[in-house]
Amino acid sequence: MTPWSSPWPLSLLRLQALVVRNYCRLFRQFCHGSSILLIAFSCNYSQHFLNAAQQPSKAKDTPISVRFTDIRKSAGITFVQDSTETDEKYYLETMGTGVGWIDYDQDGLMDLYFVQSGATPAYKPSKPLHSALYRNNGDGTFTDVTEKAHVGGEGHYGQGVAVADYDNDGFPDMYVTGYGRAILYHNNGDGTFTDVTAKAGVADEGAWSTSAGWFDFDKDGWLDLVVTNYLDWLPENNLWCGERAPGYRSYCNPNNYRGQKTKLYRNNHDGTFTDVSEKSGVGIPESKGMGVVLADFNNDGWPDIAIANDTWPNFLFQNNRDGTFTDISLISGLAASEDGRYEAGMGIDAADVDGDGLLDVYITHLDFELNRLYHNNGDGTFTDVTYSSGIGNKAITLSGVAAKFIDYDNDGWPDIVQANGAMVDNVHLYHSEVSYKEPLLMFHNLGNGHFEKSSDSLGPDFVRPVAGRGLATADFFNDGAVGLAVNCRGDSPELLRNDGGTANHWLEVLLIGTKSNRDGIGSSLKLTAGGLVHVEQSKGGTSYMSASDPRIHFGLGKRTKIDSLVVNWPSGQVDKLINVPVDQIIAVKEGIGIVPHSFPKVQQR
Repeated sequence: MTPWSSPWPLSLLRLQALVVRNYCRLFRQFCHGSSILLIAFSCNYSQHFLNAAQQPSKAKDTPISVRFTDIRKSAGITFVQDSTETDEKYYLETMGTGVGWIDYDQDGLMDLYFVQSGATPAYKPSKPLHSALYRNNGDGTFTDVTEKAHVGGEGHYGQGVAVADYDNDGFPDMYVTGYGRAILYHNNGDGTFTDVTAKAGVADEGAWSTSAGWFDFDKDGWLDLVVTNYLDWLPENNLWCGERAPGYRSYCNPNNYRGQKTKLYRNNHDGTFTDVSEKSGVGIPESKGMGVVLADFNNDGWPDIAIANDTWPNFLFQNNRDGTFTDISLISGLAASEDGRYEAGMGIDAADVDGDGLLDVYITHLDFELNRLYHNNGDGTFTDVTYSSGIGNKAITLSGVAAKFIDYDNDGWPDIVQANGAMVDNVHLYHSEVSYKEPLLMFHNLGNGHFEKSSDSLGPDFVRPVAGRGLATADFFNDGAVGLAVNCRGDSPELLRNDGGTANHWLEVLLIGTKSNRDGIGSSLKLTAGGLVHVEQSKGGTSYMSASDPRIHFGLGKRTKIDSLVVNWPSGQVDKLINVPVDQIIAVKEGIGIVPHSFPKVQQR
């Protein structure tokens, strides 16, 4: 048995696939008539490359300088993630935990929640472990309000967090996933939460839940819940993996255990949920779910489900608009890499990286695999464009865990930020070129979905090696510069302030649904400004076990005027806004337009 680290260099099969792809470029006519799946797939890849080259090039604004500064200490964040590490090498230990942004008190400032682990049969901490909620004070500091808010979850081995207003009362709630059970915290609107898990029926009892996401899959105006479950692992069946020499015992590969199944809970509008996992089709296939993103991938107005699975086919469930989903994972091309491999899928996000109005998908993987970018072809299929996009093997020795699309320099194109860190803490004994702690990674979008690695230009705090796990993005200074929170295994988190992003113009939009769900999740927004046409969606899930700022962010580059902003709500309501201000956060209410809302700008930086 080998430790949980991918041992393969670039495979012969991948090289064969590359040869076939080049062959198709030379012999397009032959490829169109061929019935060989691999050749047809490669032709599709080539066509995307050609189409991207023919699209208008990105406006060449003067580049701006951005650096990320870790302000955790000055902000008053004292949380430390407990790895619960023991010599038993419990599989559970390596996962780390997530992080979530939530404006729990609705004061217009993003607050911060760190998920914590818990005791195990082999690990008994001296003090009970608990998750932590920090209130944003509006001056660059945060206050720990965990005890007052009742969201510590002592005794719960937490994993991830998903944030949304599931009962449409105007206050965001939290679903905290975990090993053995999950917790649903209802926001009481007075700074406190109540554990309503039992009443709601969403405990996911006996399962190992990792990521979760909220969305309105039946478009009834109430948010439903998707929960990804991982492995059938118990302390009693924990295997010995790695060599039996001193110090060489390692965490196992997920292939050593069976997977669990995905859960879908439908909102009953009364504070309770119904498990429709099997009825909907989502809960039928075995899964090893790590990350989830909920969005409309075929632009039919109905949200779909994409799941990153670990050493297992990734899932894409297409919404049938009747309460059921069709599993199109394999035929879509999203299930595997270009060369047909099921890799260690962990973090996932979706964005329109090339300006064609369709959401593309990014999935992270372990070292000696590739982080994959899948181009949305608009016909229900995706093409692996990892190489033609410029991402390629530029991070092949890094273990990608969480990832988010972020326009960190506000130039109007979504970039990719990624948290890294090996799953195996003694990985250097097996791969001398790989380290356990690894730097963050940034791929800068050059326009039309072409990327270059820009990590080294973002400052020493950005590239300091950490055992990165959960990652979430937010404009926590309300100044238009999107920053990061990273939960690190067995260590203090990172709170990275974006210094320089405001040199370009921007807009952020808080959605307030009326007929639609209160958060407006599932809405599509189309911004037009001086030749820039940018489509964003309000998505559920994303990253790895984490929840990001719900406000929709648009970078504008040097553009000082927005021509229009069109919001397509899940209800079918369409609001077209003109005279939209730049360099502001606005609240848009369904059927009304821009409404007053306070978003205090944090002064101290």
